[in-house]
Amino acid sequence: MRLNTEIRESFLMAMGALTAHKLRSGLTLLGILVGVFSIIVVMTAMRALQNVMETELSQLGANTFQIQKWPAMPVGGPDGWEKYWRRQNLRYPLVQQLRDRATLAQSVGASSWLWSGEAVSRFEKTNPNVGMVGVTPEVFDARNWVVEEGRALMTTDLDSARNVCVLGNQLAKLLFPHSSPLHETIKFNGIKYIVVGVLEAKGGMVGGDQDRFLAVPLTTGLNRYSWYRSLEIVVQAKDQASFDDTIEQVRGVLRSVRKVPPGKEDDFDILSNDSLITQFRSITFAVRIGVAAVSSIALLTAGVGIMNIMLVSVTERTREIGIRRAIGARKRNIMSQFIMEAIALCQVGGVAGVVLGVLGGNLAAVYLKVPVAIPLDWVGIGLGICCLVGLVFGTYPAYKAANLDPIESLRYE
Repeated sequence: MRLNTEIRESFLMAMGALTAHKLRSGLTLLGILVGVFSIIVVMTAMRALQNVMETELSQLGANTFQIQKWPAMPVGGPDGWEKYWRRQNLRYPLVQQLRDRATLAQSVGASSWLWSGEAVSRFEKTNPNVGMVGVTPEVFDARNWVVEEGRALMTTDLDSARNVCVLGNQLAKLLFPHSSPLHETIKFNGIKYIVVGVLEAKGGMVGGDQDRFLAVPLTTGLNRYSWYRSLEIVVQAKDQASFDDTIEQVRGVLRSVRKVPPGKEDDFDILSNDSLITQFRSITFAVRIGVAAVSSIALLTAGVGIMNIMLVSVTERTREIGIRRAIGARKRNIMSQFIMEAIALCQVGGVAGVVLGVLGGNLAAVYLKVPVAIPLDWVGIGLGICCLVGLVFGTYPAYKAANLDPIESLRYE
């Protein structure tokens, strides 16, 4: 009880000292505010972006992984890029070989981004930024594409390379605002396609809209836009228990077919929801550490400023300290008062930096059209660092104040 009373009195005295020198206190805590703000604003924006990116990176269906020529997040600069470019393309015959030899897989499919262009119906037309993707029927389950109206693409569409398509939800509403698009004809870059299905809406994403595209049979697309492009192969395991074994079996088949020598690294990349998220987090972790390191310099500078101001405060209040010692205050009481004053100064700046940082980070999130976020862990870390800075840089001035000679202090003018 006595300890709580002492802490409360020290806090009230500290706040009184801060409000007595508003300009000096404001300039001092500005350094803390800038340091905490720079951490929180970046972490808030990154957390909002990370939440959306992780959702978008989890677009593969249950127990599904993807094989592609290029890594999802290439690293290594120009040399690394050249290494990936030299890899063999993943061609359509490889899909059939995997179907025959990967016995643990439930299904094997393939897709390829083909082109961007203008889509035209008898009612409306779009800007020339609509994406066309070629797919096999297995891709619908592998990518969690749910058909809202009509049907998905079928094996017969693929075998006959039919000019049929399935529309993304937004594209369907744009081209056919007042009627159903089923069995209607659209033109994409001047070629006619019959609409056989419409997908359920999946919503926007960073940098675009995942409902603004059309899917055609992969063979149809490759006939028109080159059979030599590299495909993305999607493989669905039978269940979660066999997921890892399926990956290893597929890896073995691919290395055998593509004649990768033993001991050499794969000349393809295997991606799953978990691997994509892990890789994304590792990249953002490095950015977070870099931002924290740069911001710590600002906090260190602010800490030195706080120590300087506290030393000035001790000198100004020498007589006050002497009076307190004369009426019975112990060294511990004097020391706790000045440490509390330094911590309070840091915490006021820290709270202001947190509030402004969260607001600034979420303004960036609104601009990027992603949901806002509050990184509670980094808020706690920021305020904890402020407390630590106040404790470290306030200890020496507090020690000096506590060890002033009471007699000399009372004589001080």
